[in-house]
Amino acid sequence: MSTTKSQTFTKPNDAEWAVRKDLAAAYRLVALYGWDDLVFTHLSARVPGPDHHFLINPYGYLFEEITASSLVKVDAEGEIVDPGATNRINPAGFTIHSAVHMAREEAGAVLHLHAADGVAVSAHADGLLPLSQTAMLCLPHIAFHDYEGVALDLAERERLIADLGDKDIMMLRNHGTLTVGRDVGEAFIYMHFLMKACQIQVRTLGMGPPCLPSAAALDTTAEQAQQLGAAGKLAWPALLRKLERMGSDYAT
Repeated sequence: MSTTKSQTFTKPNDAEWAVRKDLAAAYRLVALYGWDDLVFTHLSARVPGPDHHFLINPYGYLFEEITASSLVKVDAEGEIVDPGATNRINPAGFTIHSAVHMAREEAGAVLHLHAADGVAVSAHADGLLPLSQTAMLCLPHIAFHDYEGVALDLAERERLIADLGDKDIMMLRNHGTLTVGRDVGEAFIYMHFLMKACQIQVRTLGMGPPCLPSAAALDTTAEQAQQLGAAGKLAWPALLRKLERMGSDYAT
């Protein structure tokens, strides 16, 4: 799908352009897998370099429309550095993403979704249950943050970061899901596993009482889960090839 690009966009250096392409690809993949929420929710990535800038979606664009050049670049205070397609961002997106990027230097990418199965599990009293291998691989990485309303209050950032700690997956209670990665591919693979685990949980609990694994199996899988993020190095290039076979213009 072709999109309208900013009249003022100047192609950046190779390092930033590579991040822009990866982030635009993530937006397209979220739409492809049906995890998007019209023009709402947000994916962000840190721009390489010393300026503490990051990229986020142009507010008002569907995820299936976003390209590398349409992304908006902002600083840590939410001031727009490069207008992208709309010269506008979602203020709730800035609150959530700026909190993580400012507190976690290694956070190259942050993904936040409102996909139905993720919201459903976030609202379950027990959160994510060990009902599948996929869930058990996610559990050691998960943190929780209680709902405080639409994320417009910058004061919430401190509480969100305190709850996240050093984890890479967060269930935002009654709200959605969030993942953190050193790069876009790593953040995406965490989200893929989390959304698959949530989908399995919603289906399983609708069937009646579940079968739970042994404590020993949980312990073993928790040890194996430490390498979960590394799966992105294999899966991400394959996902980019998928978009290219589909003729996507995400990299423009």
